[in-house]
Amino acid sequence: MSSSITCTSLSFAWPDGSPVFSGLDIAFGPGRTGLVGVNGSGKSTLLKLIAGELAPARGAVRVAGEAGYLPQNVTLDTALRVDEALGIAARRAALHAIESGDASEEHFETVGDDWDVEERALATLGELGLGRIGLDRTVGEVSGGESVLLRLAALLLRRPDVLLLDEPTNNLDLYARRRLYAAVSAWPGVLVVVSHDRELLDLVDRIADLRAGEVTWYGGNFTAYEEALAVEQEAAERMVRVAEADLRKQRRELADAQVKLAHRKRYGQKMWDSKREPKIVMGARKRAAQESAGKHRILHEEKLAEARERLDEAVEAVRDDDEIRVDLPATAVPPGRDVLTLRDLRSAYGARVEGSFHLRGPERVALTGRNGAGKTTLLRTIAGELPPLSGEAVAHVPLRFLPQRLDVLDGELTVAENAARLAPDATNNRVRAGLARFLFRGARADQRAATLSGGERFRAALAALLLAEPAPQLLMLDEPTNNLDLASVRRLTSALESYEGALIVAGHDLPFLRSIGITRWLLLEEGELRETAEGFAVADD
Repeated sequence: MSSSITCTSLSFAWPDGSPVFSGLDIAFGPGRTGLVGVNGSGKSTLLKLIAGELAPARGAVRVAGEAGYLPQNVTLDTALRVDEALGIAARRAALHAIESGDASEEHFETVGDDWDVEERALATLGELGLGRIGLDRTVGEVSGGESVLLRLAALLLRRPDVLLLDEPTNNLDLYARRRLYAAVSAWPGVLVVVSHDRELLDLVDRIADLRAGEVTWYGGNFTAYEEALAVEQEAAERMVRVAEADLRKQRRELADAQVKLAHRKRYGQKMWDSKREPKIVMGARKRAAQESAGKHRILHEEKLAEARERLDEAVEAVRDDDEIRVDLPATAVPPGRDVLTLRDLRSAYGARVEGSFHLRGPERVALTGRNGAGKTTLLRTIAGELPPLSGEAVAHVPLRFLPQRLDVLDGELTVAENAARLAPDATNNRVRAGLARFLFRGARADQRAATLSGGERFRAALAALLLAEPAPQLLMLDEPTNNLDLASVRRLTSALESYEGALIVAGHDLPFLRSIGITRWLLLEEGELRETAEGFAVADD
């Protein structure tokens, strides 16, 4: 029987009663499926339900075959050896014991038929670019990105029939991403991947779009999905225009009918008052007129109600594509103005800048390099969060730094209160008007930060920084697209397009970096920061 996943009448809600799914039916067959949807739509929850990490309130999940699951946040015990993290330590030890002459039966039972487990493990590590770490080092000696690949290697060694990946490229550098792309391309079984990585989603065979608790299927990769969606949205917007025109027509017809009925009523009353016809005839005429008027009014009101319903349905089919609009002239930096100077800077963990580095005007800089190269440390040193070991980092304009962990927000405060903290002299109306540009309107601005989804939390943190006083003329972002859905990435791109200050972005998401108009590419390699062309910044090893 071929491998598959079947979810039948699946329902799930959080402990506070918030529903995620209600009666969801979905099935995944052989091939690669990209599961997409806005933050909070339930993508990660669905993977956890399939993996058995969560239990549905109602319905059933059936997986034909063994499932392997790579969660969004990978945590491994740093004291584990690599072979223990791969799950092969016992078989490896038994093999070595047999090879050294110990023919105990328990060793043969441990090995089973897996005599080439060590060779397969080394080959799998090599395919993922981890061949150099070997099997005897500890997890604590590898970077965060390498630990993600290590967890993936453990899954591949198990040879599961079904592979579930939740945002697997988060925290992976450009080189590691390419290794993962190759593994996904070669996957022979059922694969379901949740990701915001366009390059990864362009490797899938189909897209499952999870929206409002329902799934819509699209054949082809993410590029084909976007093209199909654009056609759908154009048709939906056309239907809204048709429905709006119909609603206006029905309103006019109802108004015209009411005017005609009013005329008839006045004429009938005039005839009654003048008593030109017998009383019994006029009474019958009046009752007939009232009955006719009532039917006429009901008919037009029904048509109007139907027109409103068609408009509501048409509007529902159009997706919310609100974009962030940033109009903050105080963030503008004139061309040529000194923004940042680094002189003989040496930061913790080895990142260094030989001589002087200058950032001038509204330049947009991409900071690239392998995981563990020291990019975050360098940004924290420039932001003043870490003291340099030697040299100096001088910001000539107000700067703000948005770290990966988004700890600029206080989870117990509302979005509005968080923004007001960084702009203490701004009025409440001014803060709220600014937040509205970031799509936090009305009651949304009064949500506690701890209750926000990943995309909303990022948007709130970005809003707080950009609305701060003094206005930041240098903005530094560390891996900003991690944990953002594709809609949130588009919104971030829109916001940064209209930002007029200088920008430094550390990241590995090439489509995003290209979309925000990077003007300079910097590569941090073996501790040294150097300027390079984009092609060299992303060259494979």
